[in-house]
Amino acid sequence: MEHEIDPKIMDNITKVCICKAIPRSKIKNAIRNGADSVMKVNEVTGSGQGECRGRRCGLKIKALVDGYKKGEWE
Repeated sequence: MEHEIDPKIMDNITKVCICKAIPRSKIKNAIRNGADSVMKVNEVTGSGQGECRGRRCGLKIKALVDGYKKGEWE
């Protein structure tokens, strides 16, 4: 029997912005609602404003934005 974890659960528990503890679900919702760049996602969610100033999460957010534009996720 295979055990797969629901992707929505993983999005809720996976932190993209570690400094601000912002989950992937919040980042994805911002992108779905029109935040089409890292800067816009940061403005909407507060990501990139922690201690590292986006050095840890910036590339992850960019990958999510690019993936959404390519249709890799909805």
